[in-house]
Amino acid sequence: AAGVPSATTWNVVEQVNTGAAGAFAAAPAGGDVFLSTIGKLKAPYRARARFAMNRGTEAETRKLKDSNGAYIWQPGLQAGVPSVLAGYPVALFEDLAAIAANSLSIALADFMEAYEIVDRRGITLIRDNLTAKPWIKFYTTRRVGGDVVNFEAIKLIKFAV
Repeated sequence: AAGVPSATTWNVVEQVNTGAAGAFAAAPAGGDVFLSTIGKLKAPYRARARFAMNRGTEAETRKLKDSNGAYIWQPGLQAGVPSVLAGYPVALFEDLAAIAANSLSIALADFMEAYEIVDRRGITLIRDNLTAKPWIKFYTTRRVGGDVVNFEAIKLIKFAV
């Protein structure tokens, strides 16, 4: 049917290469990957989209300049105002990969559409009155998970040629 993604494209997050293994492309083209990634994200997801990266990647990204020598990173100068990269806010996700050859270190996404966190109802409680007599131990568990649910709402930047 028209407009329905095929099985081979629906379960794959699209990736945009930086043009250099383990680095951004040489100046002044290093920031072009951000514009290419924005162009790949469909219009309905751009309004709430934001870049995500870890602190080390942020430090390298802040050094990128355009062809006029101006930094492409715009820091948030007021409390509560996020830094901006190519017009999109930036969030720090410490669990994203550090920059390395073939790493997926930066994401651009409407995370509300792209990712879903599942929280199973209830907490399991086990009472243990045998292990540490005369005390009683309680073991609690809670099941939480998450996954990409909309592959069109997220794009990844890969540090590769």
